[in-house]
Amino acid sequence: MYADTDTIRKILTQSGDTWAVVGLSNNPSRAAYGVAAVLQRFGKRVVPVHPKAEPVHGEQGYASLADIPFPVDVVDVFVNSDLAGGVADEATAIGAKAVWFQLGVIDEQAYARTRAAGLDMVMDRCPAIEIPQLG
Repeated sequence: MYADTDTIRKILTQSGDTWAVVGLSNNPSRAAYGVAAVLQRFGKRVVPVHPKAEPVHGEQGYASLADIPFPVDVVDVFVNSDLAGGVADEATAIGAKAVWFQLGVIDEQAYARTRAAGLDMVMDRCPAIEIPQLG
């Protein structure tokens, strides 16, 4: 319901190549670290967003979406569901084209707000799983 094939394809192929990954740190045991590497392999620029603002995968990190000094196309969210809505609102505020909530990240109200603001959105899916299936 929150991840139709057309929207997934559009985000992965047409929404742009700059992805802010919220929750991405330099911890290789975290899912965000591996997913970011997959996105890079498929040509996406991955921008780490984490309170530590540390570089990850060769890209400078930022403490918040608002701190990123260039346009972001997609915001990929690896935070707990109770924090995800605020991130989606920040994504709208910075002018992102799309928001992607990772597996297990669910906030139906945030989904409705984000879609109503005109952004594409996918919830409870993983781009690292979806992108290889595009063919």
